[in-house]
Amino acid sequence: MKVLLNKIASATRNCKLSREVTLSSTIVAEEGSVLAVRALDRKAVYNEVEDVFGRMATVNEGDIVAGVLGERRALHGYTGVVPESVKVGDIIHLLNLGGVIGLCTSYNPDVGPACRVEVLGQVLTFPHLGERRGVPASIKTNALPGAALVDHSVPIVAVSGTCMNAGKTYAACEVIRGLTRRGYKVGAAKLTGVSLRRDTLKMEDVGAVRALSFNDAGIVSTRPETSLPVARGIVKALNEVVHGQKCDVIVVELGDGVMGEYGVHEILSAKDLMEHTAVHVMCANDPVGAWGAARHFTETLGLSISVVSGPQTDNAVGRNFVERELGLPAINARTQGDALAAKCAELVEAARRA
Repeated sequence: MKVLLNKIASATRNCKLSREVTLSSTIVAEEGSVLAVRALDRKAVYNEVEDVFGRMATVNEGDIVAGVLGERRALHGYTGVVPESVKVGDIIHLLNLGGVIGLCTSYNPDVGPACRVEVLGQVLTFPHLGERRGVPASIKTNALPGAALVDHSVPIVAVSGTCMNAGKTYAACEVIRGLTRRGYKVGAAKLTGVSLRRDTLKMEDVGAVRALSFNDAGIVSTRPETSLPVARGIVKALNEVVHGQKCDVIVVELGDGVMGEYGVHEILSAKDLMEHTAVHVMCANDPVGAWGAARHFTETLGLSISVVSGPQTDNAVGRNFVERELGLPAINARTQGDALAAKCAELVEAARRA
């Protein structure tokens, strides 16, 4: 059966789908599998999907959307899983703005129940010219390979946070912007989280010569068992010469929180990655978060936070707490973006000299 898609979600982009797709009634119920679904609701909030170009489009009742089976475990959004089996006519849910679909098991009251979608079929691709037999579409196709070890790298600036919505992407972008203005060729990445192209596009907008995410590695949503090989593969790719350009520094954002379920802890515990990390920017929402992050870094991870940013540093009260009680620099990304970049540049240069 052929259908015309109204929306092609950004999470599918490795498959390079056209508007008209062929569907199969045999469905591969696993992460990364691309399905066509019909929206059954029109929500007032959380009612959009990001397309492959990064544009947000409203999902209306009746729209046919190409999405990707996957999980989500978001404190301020939806929790959902890949069903054990999926068949045509099943009702599942739209779990995030990037087009991840699955069975919603819990939701935050601020976003309300997840949009219900009816499964129409498995999207097929035809990778071999002249062959009429399609294969089940998966974002693992054309994916960036993982790696077992990073043995060399340019200096890395890691931006992590105490929770989602802690200002990590904003801080990472201000660092990229400032380093670019200082003459660095900056590679960038979103290493953990759930599929959404928005953050890497922002990184490119502020000057990154190349920006990758776990989605490029065929992963819908990172978790402890997948985050580390994927992160290593991305860092190795950003160290390669692409189109005649080689990065001088890499800025990575670790999505969600350092104690979340997306595999941030595994990355921060990897000695091969951490020995190349010159800067740790910690974005904290409040004093307890900043205090807990500092304790977690020193006592559990054996690492040091270089600078604290995020809402905790929005005014002098928060900055004074960080500097007085934690003995750490506090630099707000929104009001002191260039100072944050300058601090990172200073530490990157120190790492290069060492």
